[in-house]
Amino acid sequence: MNKLTSLKPFKQAIRASFFTASSARDIVFKEQAIIFLDDAGYIVKIIEHTQRDYSEIVAYLKAAGVLLEHPRSEYLLPGFIDLHIHAPQWPNLGKALDRPLDKWLQDYTFPLEAKYASASYARKVYSHLVKTLLAHGTTTAVYYSSIHHDASLELAKICLQQGQRALVGKVSMDNQDQCPDYYCETSVKEAVDACRKFIDALQKLPGNEKGRVLPVITPRFIPACTTELLVELGKLAREIGCHVQTHCSEGDWEHHYVLDRYGMTDTQALKYFGLLTPKTILAHSNLINEEDMGSIKQAGAGIAHCPLSNFYFANCVFPLRMALDKQLHVGLGTDISAGHSPSVFDACRHAITASKALNDGVDPELLAAQRGRPGSAITFKEAFWLATGGGGEVLSLPVGQLKEGFLFDALVIKTNCADSDIFINEGEDTSHDVLQKIIYNTRRSNISEVWVNGQRVMNS
Repeated sequence: MNKLTSLKPFKQAIRASFFTASSARDIVFKEQAIIFLDDAGYIVKIIEHTQRDYSEIVAYLKAAGVLLEHPRSEYLLPGFIDLHIHAPQWPNLGKALDRPLDKWLQDYTFPLEAKYASASYARKVYSHLVKTLLAHGTTTAVYYSSIHHDASLELAKICLQQGQRALVGKVSMDNQDQCPDYYCETSVKEAVDACRKFIDALQKLPGNEKGRVLPVITPRFIPACTTELLVELGKLAREIGCHVQTHCSEGDWEHHYVLDRYGMTDTQALKYFGLLTPKTILAHSNLINEEDMGSIKQAGAGIAHCPLSNFYFANCVFPLRMALDKQLHVGLGTDISAGHSPSVFDACRHAITASKALNDGVDPELLAAQRGRPGSAITFKEAFWLATGGGGEVLSLPVGQLKEGFLFDALVIKTNCADSDIFINEGEDTSHDVLQKIIYNTRRSNISEVWVNGQRVMNS
């Protein structure tokens, strides 16, 4: 008798042990479960090894030639979601991080981004970037591009070609007081027309009929935009309903610039201009206050926490624990190239470290009781959620969880590869121990497969 008659139609079955998170505190481990995928890449059923007819189902799937099996030394995780990447800055990764922010932008970042007037230059850089991020397990990437239409469209094409899920934004910036002459849109009309044109072209790309790559309205940050441009982009966001991304209260200069210009915080200004929506991704948000948190929650917007780059350029620590306790949507961003690592695993580790730095304090001249902000630390479980389901919540997409009804985006961790730093102590390590070791010790070489939308896009 066919044991699968009660299942929805499926294309592929995968047997593996896996971890997934349903919230910041709820981690699920399934040992040698069977995950069924349909033609569209959605998970239609998960059968656990404790089910009474499990062995018969396995035998049937093997006989039918539709079962892909992973040994117990390999673990599946939901694909990682990177909420904040400056794609054109990829050639500067690990470069000029000793410079102050204004010098870093004017002497290194803006001159580099201006080079993307050449689509061929963009193709060379972006092909390497997307390939590298997939190898690190980033199945969904949220990209800032440059101000250039063709280069931005090239990034979207490459994501489609290589199989990555992505959100791509052509940057909008027209404030000539803050942007260099050679890298600035010349008028509000030019900037809005260019944004609209890019959104339309991306949505019509061949192979993107199901919207695996989405457009994002992308005012670089408030200082880079005139008031008129912010007003018009807010109107465009309401009209089209697509995602919005921008920097928000990243560091002291930006934060106080907006306060001086508008008499309100970044969050309140974005709300005023119609740019704080359920599909808004706010990068950093280090200096937001309780009123801002309330507005972000009310809007249903999300935060891209970038712990590594915050240490370099924001000079403060995002109050992550407070944001989680207030049930804000939060995920992680690498912030390439202000962040020097393309790995979301590293972003997990830095998020934990940053929370501990805020919790305990760092100034040895102060008494321990006066040194930090107790109650600020997060755990590896919460970091895992941020990298997966938390990012999915921010984007309002069915990704980031290995769960029925979600798209199958996943990475396979091979704990016993030749140069692995992960040692699983059989018979002693609990599933809790195994996940903690994976979060802290996974290297690129441990990631043996990457799947997006039910398709294997990387197999080392």
